[in-house]
Amino acid sequence: MLVGHHLWRRASAILVISLVALASFPLAAQTWPNRPIKLIVPHSPGGVTDVIARLVAQPLGDALGQPVVVENKPGAGGILGTDIAAKAAPDGYTLLMLVDANTIYPSTTLKLNHDPASSFAPISVLGRGSHVLVAHPSVPANNLRELIDYIRAHPGELSAALPSYGGPQHLALEMIKSNAKIDVTPIPYKGGGQAITDIVGGQVRLGLLGMAPAIPHIRSGRLKAIAVTGASRSAALPDVPTVAESGIPGFETNQWQSMVAPAGTPPAIINRVHAELQKIMSQPAIKDKLATIGMDNYTSPTPDALGKMIRDELDRWPGIVKAAGIKAE
Repeated sequence: MLVGHHLWRRASAILVISLVALASFPLAAQTWPNRPIKLIVPHSPGGVTDVIARLVAQPLGDALGQPVVVENKPGAGGILGTDIAAKAAPDGYTLLMLVDANTIYPSTTLKLNHDPASSFAPISVLGRGSHVLVAHPSVPANNLRELIDYIRAHPGELSAALPSYGGPQHLALEMIKSNAKIDVTPIPYKGGGQAITDIVGGQVRLGLLGMAPAIPHIRSGRLKAIAVTGASRSAALPDVPTVAESGIPGFETNQWQSMVAPAGTPPAIINRVHAELQKIMSQPAIKDKLATIGMDNYTSPTPDALGKMIRDELDRWPGIVKAAGIKAE
């Protein structure tokens, strides 16, 4: 009888503990957020990543009932701010803008203190677009086929300005060079601003750039758009063919922005933020603003879909980096 009583008491205790544990999880989800949320942008104010972060921060804060405060943490091409986010508490009060370049850094950086896949809980892509190959008006070519012919007839004459060494635009240029078997000297800059200035000024006559800084100069006629790098034409430049259309079948590179959280952030929080971002990104005003900077309103159907995309990108770049002869720094 005593044994039976003991077993009954033990079973009751286990049941109580289980019920408390089950009750605590939805309670935590119900109380989040109860203070402002930090959204880290690991780049300087004014760039595409910063623009998109600020575009979604206010409506996301309105939806969650707490301010979402954008904090710029530039440095080391975005690695510094990404490291800060990776070390933050996984409590839903720190979010991060993770971009295409983050999936390249493991191939181009000797020491990285985070893993773009395992250090973060994916939430959603927030816009996707092409890079664009541009030329100074003095270059006697109006499309990629004409440009390739000109470069082959004048080897070593042209160089191309790039926003960074080993970044997505650099790798896209190297892929074009390899496929077309042409000789173009890459000139990496520390940011797209000076690169644009030098192409417009004719100091460098080609460039491979993000859409946002290039579009105003293309529309004004100060630069010629030769080709876009995405799988399909850009709505911002509908008359400009893709690299794939222009003689390099299957070619595709994209610029993309995404939002993630530190690994271990509760799934209920991840799913809530994902659901709100999908609503925000479908708003006409948001879509219109993205279109002005050459981005579409693409979002991930699930957080896991972003996780898969990040892993696929991590698998893609090492071979391309090696083939381009880009050395890790």
